[in-house]
Amino acid sequence: MSQQLVTRLDDRIVAQVDALVAEGVVRSRSEAVRIALEKLLEEHRRMRVGQQIVDAYRRQPQTADELAGLDEATRALITEEPW
Repeated sequence: MSQQLVTRLDDRIVAQVDALVAEGVVRSRSEAVRIALEKLLEEHRRMRVGQQIVDAYRRQPQTADELAGLDEATRALITEEPW
């Protein structure tokens, strides 16, 4: 199911969206708005998940034992890269 939303946009934004439509980047104004909202929602979701990860590490930081081999492992991964 979909719902229609009514909103007001600045003339400058509408002109830029119309240019995207004319260039074939999007099929319509509606598609441009849908894409923009989906990207905003995804960005917000990722920020929220990132913050949850940070909060979890603050509640239970890694131990010295867990961190002990990370530098060596990182160097090994870099050495394996065919730069």
